[in-house]
Amino acid sequence: MAWTMPAETAPHERTWMAFPCEGQTLGASDAERTEGYEAWSAVARAIAEYEPVTMVADPSEVSRARNLLGEGIDVLEAPVDEFWMRDIGPTFVRDDEDPERLGAVDWIFNGWGANEWADWEKSAKLGRWVAEHSRTPQSAQVVSSVLVNEGGGIHTDGQGTVLATETVQLDRRRNPYADRQRVEAEFARTLGARKVIWLPRGLTRDYDEFGTNGHVDIVATFASPGTVLLHAQENPEHPDHEAMVQIREALETQTDADGRRLSILEVPAPERLSDADGPVDFSYINHYVANGVVVACSFGEDRADGRAREILSEAYPGREVVSVEARPIFERGGGIHCITQQQPTVGDRS
Repeated sequence: MAWTMPAETAPHERTWMAFPCEGQTLGASDAERTEGYEAWSAVARAIAEYEPVTMVADPSEVSRARNLLGEGIDVLEAPVDEFWMRDIGPTFVRDDEDPERLGAVDWIFNGWGANEWADWEKSAKLGRWVAEHSRTPQSAQVVSSVLVNEGGGIHTDGQGTVLATETVQLDRRRNPYADRQRVEAEFARTLGARKVIWLPRGLTRDYDEFGTNGHVDIVATFASPGTVLLHAQENPEHPDHEAMVQIREALETQTDADGRRLSILEVPAPERLSDADGPVDFSYINHYVANGVVVACSFGEDRADGRAREILSEAYPGREVVSVEARPIFERGGGIHCITQQQPTVGDRS
C-alpha cells in the first residue's frame, strides 16, 4: 500500500469534531463554559450546512451536545479530555493502489509535548477510535506511527508537499531522537510526502506555557498546489511581524515536490495586537475548507474580517466563504482549523 494525504480541498465524506468538556481549557465559570460550548457548536452547525459532521462527546457531555447541536449532527459517545480534534484525531489518507481504501494515521499524542497542564490520556486513544468508526462503508485501516505529531503541525498540497515546523516534530519533548531525515521518512511512509518544507518557527504566543510550540496551521497553508496562504502581521510593534519576515524568507527559497516555485499570498492579521495575556495570535490562516465552503475566522473587526473573506474567496474559487466568531476558540488555545478534521471521500481522486 502507498498512502497519500489528500489536500483539504479534496472532497470530504464528513468532518470530525470533539465536543468540549469541563476542565481548565473550557473555563472556570458558567459564563466561560457556555461561551466555549457555543463556539464549538457554531462551527459544527456552519459546516453541517455543507457536509456531514460527526461530533465525539464525552459521556458527561452527550446530552448537552445533542441539545446544542440539534438533529442534523451525529453525536457519538467516547471518552474525551482534550477536544482539539485536529490534534487528537487521526490524519486520514488514501491508498494510491486501491482508491476505495481509506487509511487513518494514528500519531502518538502526548499533550503537545507532555505538558503538565494538558489532560490527554483519554484523547490519545481517539485516533484509533475515530478510525474504527469512520465507515465508508468499512472502517479506515489504522496506519500506526511511532511519531509524536498533531494534525495542526502539518499541511499538505495533496501532491506530495508537506509543510512542517522545526519546533514541533523536532521538539525534544515530543520526539527526543528525531531528526529531519527520520521525520521526512515517516511523512513519506504515512502521508506520501516527497518534499517537506520546514518552517523555522511559528507565532510568538504559540511558545507560551499553553502553546503548541509552533503549529503550522496558524501560519501557512496550501490553497492549491504551488500556492501558499501566509499569515501577515503588518504592525511592526507586534513580535510576529519579525517572525513572519523569517518565515516568508524561508518559503521564498522553496519549491514544491514537483519543483514549482511557491506563489505566496499574504492574509493580513486583524488589527488587535494584544490581550491580558500578551500578544495575540489571531490568524485567518486557521480556517477550514469543506465541501463548497471555507469556514473562516471572524474576530469582530469588520474591515479586517471583510478583507480576509475577499482573499479567501479569491484563493478558493467556487466556494462560499462563511465567517464564524473565533475569538472564544483562540482564547482557549486554537482556532477553527484546530477543532476540525476532514475525512476524505474514497474512490474520488479529485
